[in-house]
Amino acid sequence: MSEQMRMAKKRSAGSLGQNARRNVARVPARSATAPKDTGTLDLALRILDHLAEQASPIALTAIAQAFSASKSTVYRHLSALARHGFVRRDVSTGRYAIGVKLMVLGETSRSNFEIVTVARDALLKLRDTTGQAVSLCALLDDDLVVLDLMHGHSVVEFATRPGTRLALHASAHGKIWLAFGPEGLIKKVLGAPRKAWTPHTLTDPKIITNEVQAVGKRGWSTAPNQVIMGVNTIAAPVFDHRGVLVGSIAIVGSTQFIAPKPAPAQLSAVLDAARSVSRDLGWKGRQ
Repeated sequence: MSEQMRMAKKRSAGSLGQNARRNVARVPARSATAPKDTGTLDLALRILDHLAEQASPIALTAIAQAFSASKSTVYRHLSALARHGFVRRDVSTGRYAIGVKLMVLGETSRSNFEIVTVARDALLKLRDTTGQAVSLCALLDDDLVVLDLMHGHSVVEFATRPGTRLALHASAHGKIWLAFGPEGLIKKVLGAPRKAWTPHTLTDPKIITNEVQAVGKRGWSTAPNQVIMGVNTIAAPVFDHRGVLVGSIAIVGSTQFIAPKPAPAQLSAVLDAARSVSRDLGWKGRQ
């Protein structure tokens, strides 16, 4: 390969990586009107949630504007959160980001999910076998949440991280849950607004239904260009000893490396990883 071609490929990958970091199909956290006596706590928690969604530290003014609150009010909340280690302030810029304590609590709570611990070795093997980023998701209170993520060996990185909510109708993980998850979930999804993240996102109820039925028959799903242009995912279900869907495992990467029609080796690797975790959870069926 010539030097010019190598440089062009590197620039293309870098552009894709920036696009992926900007356009992850995150589902916003649910919001609710707080009772009068919990309004102060509610705002503090919403500020934490907002900071956790940012790719880099942000200014006090930007935070205040996001909540239509005064800077003095937001500053008081940030100062209290910083005293307890939940927020940190960059002394050189004055901007705010989540603190170390919040990250420690997140890791601690994540370890409470049995599937995260059980799936770790299988995820590492899948990452090393395919060279692609791998992710583990579960349905928590009707939200599809990323429980674990390991970046691949390519230059492309994704803004998805543990705690990110994914769209059920748009993602490969989501299609697995619609096909194998709780009864009535697809009806709920089809009855709600469905954002088109790209021109290729499935939003039509009939098309989604047909796609989910196909996923149920073959046992795996993809979502080429449906969440982020130039990105594809291959996902497979994880079952427990009852035969109940408890997770989904996937590889994600550029369509240059994960084609819309998956390579047999990649598909086999994902299915093997899902079966391995399922067996470790006591599943005795066949996928």
